[in-house]
Amino acid sequence: MPINWLECPAEEFCSSVRDGTHDSPKRSDHGRYLVTSRHIVGGRLDLTNAYRISVADYTEINRRSEVNQWDVLLSMIGTVGEPCLVREPPDYAIKNVGLFKTRNETDGKYLYYFLKSRETQSNIRAESRGTTQSYIPLNAMRKLVVRYPEERAVTKTIVHILGTLDDKIELNRQMNETLEAMARALFKSWFIDFDPVKKKAAGIPTGLPPEIDKLFPDRMVESELGEIPEGWNVVGLLDKSEVIGGGTPKTSISEYWNGNIPWFSVVDSPRPSDIYVLSTKKSVSEAGVQHSSTRLLSVGTTIISARGTVGNIALVGREMCMNQSCYGIRWRRGGHDAFVYFTMRFGVDTLRRRTHGAVFDTITQDTLRSLKFVCPEESAINAFEQTVSPILSLVRFNLEEIQSLSALRDTLLPKLISGELEIKDPDKFLERVT
Repeated sequence: MPINWLECPAEEFCSSVRDGTHDSPKRSDHGRYLVTSRHIVGGRLDLTNAYRISVADYTEINRRSEVNQWDVLLSMIGTVGEPCLVREPPDYAIKNVGLFKTRNETDGKYLYYFLKSRETQSNIRAESRGTTQSYIPLNAMRKLVVRYPEERAVTKTIVHILGTLDDKIELNRQMNETLEAMARALFKSWFIDFDPVKKKAAGIPTGLPPEIDKLFPDRMVESELGEIPEGWNVVGLLDKSEVIGGGTPKTSISEYWNGNIPWFSVVDSPRPSDIYVLSTKKSVSEAGVQHSSTRLLSVGTTIISARGTVGNIALVGREMCMNQSCYGIRWRRGGHDAFVYFTMRFGVDTLRRRTHGAVFDTITQDTLRSLKFVCPEESAINAFEQTVSPILSLVRFNLEEIQSLSALRDTLLPKLISGELEIKDPDKFLERVT
């Protein structure tokens, strides 16, 4: 341990270490969210699949396990050891989640980064129990040794450096959510709701530039999918697009793996707001591609997961290949990448309803063939591509910056938390940046 650093059990570093309820409160149509270990994802809470409990149950749980701002949560069951810093005043209760009650913002942030470090994660895994499902006992969390600088200014500096990187990463993510929503809303307005056509039919200005306004007809006609713009057609997905299959090189041949070609599987699916996939957990070599059924996917190909977890969609951000549980979709004559991607995004619920398989849900080529959509004139698709291209380019740029910032943070974190990277004159450093 470096000079001028201290260590103590987490129960001493914090005001207390507890866990959430072990009961199973009933679901409620109204009330407060119940957070479990599976809702802690990537250092944040994802409440997409969380359910609500009554205010009475929420109040009862919080008599023992109330969460406050700057506390740190830790997943205790299943995926053990995922920390989450409570950055905003919370409005939820916890179940089977570790709760580190910190004394202030600096301690909360420092403990969060300490728990994220490789060494601490290794220690947490070593304390895990269970054969069917992993878990970490509450007492093990309380006894977890926390190492920290004796000088408070050093702690604040560490938190500032790592927090600044995380803040920029979060800003980029929020920007991508806004940008993706803009592109998705435009696609829906033009090609799902047909707003420009309906406005012209009603004699209302579309508000579009004249060169784009003229691309939309002024009349709706009946079709098998209901009313659609005159001159546009209902077509099958595979009438306009080609399907590309994937594959897995033999895992027994080491030369096929750990190359420089990303290999996509469903675990690599980006969040919908990120659109692009730029990196994957596994990679293959050129020999692996040549000696398997997987194929290189060009930038702009839409990938959809087709087996097990079906319907996850991504846009290829760099040349890669994929496994056999996915399909690649491309416009037959090339181009129209954004149009294909959003067509799949809006058609995915239909595909999920049509999945097959007794054990796993599966999207087959017949499933894809059954998907029909309204195909506009080529000029309207081109106008959409030109309009959203700058938006998607900025999303991709933000993702690349997120990757660089994340790599820098992950390099600095263990060096700062261990004291290997010495911070000299922390007071002067903080003066310069505040």
